[in-house]
Amino acid sequence: MMTEPIKKKTEKTSFLATLGAVFWSFVGLRRRSDYEKDVTGLNPVYVIVAALLGVAIFIAVLLTVVSLVVK
Repeated sequence: MMTEPIKKKTEKTSFLATLGAVFWSFVGLRRRSDYEKDVTGLNPVYVIVAALLGVAIFIAVLLTVVSLVVK
C-alpha cells in the first residue's frame, strides 16, 4: 500500500525576514536549515524588491567610498 508523503505547511515569511535572507545571500553565508526554510517560504515579489534595494544600497556605498577616496 502506497502512502502519500506528508506535506509540510509552508509559511510565508515577512518582508524583514526576506531582507535578512537577501542580505545573507549577498554575504554568502547561510545555515542549511535557514536555506531550506527560505526555499519554501519566501515570497518571490519580496525577494525581487529586497534584492533591488540591496543592490541600490551597495552601489550607493561604493559611490560614497569612491568619492571620499578621490577627494
